[in-house]
Amino acid sequence: MGKLSTHVLDTMHGGPAKGVKIELYAAGETRKLLKTDTTNADGRCETPLLGPDEIQAGVYELVFHAGDYFAARGVVMPNPRFVDQVVIRFGVANPKENYHVPLVVTPWTYSTYRGS
Repeated sequence: MGKLSTHVLDTMHGGPAKGVKIELYAAGETRKLLKTDTTNADGRCETPLLGPDEIQAGVYELVFHAGDYFAARGVVMPNPRFVDQVVIRFGVANPKENYHVPLVVTPWTYSTYRGS
């Protein structure tokens, strides 16, 4: 059975990003908040964002509050922040598969990929 998970890596400081607020939305015809979580010391959420009984085919959005994370770490950033809320919109075609959507981030750049 499939699931949706994530983790956040802070490449400015060279490690997992603890304390990043993450929001998960269903992003079909209407946008609906499904879950809010915060990353742990390993940069991960304690449980999957969507478990096997919750994940469905469709379009989702993950919103990572990266700017707030870096500000809390004392990083001086311009106003407005260059990277603030990172929104990753992605599709789940087969809910029987695992979808792992990590974020690799600094105050100036970010990247993602589909893991398993």
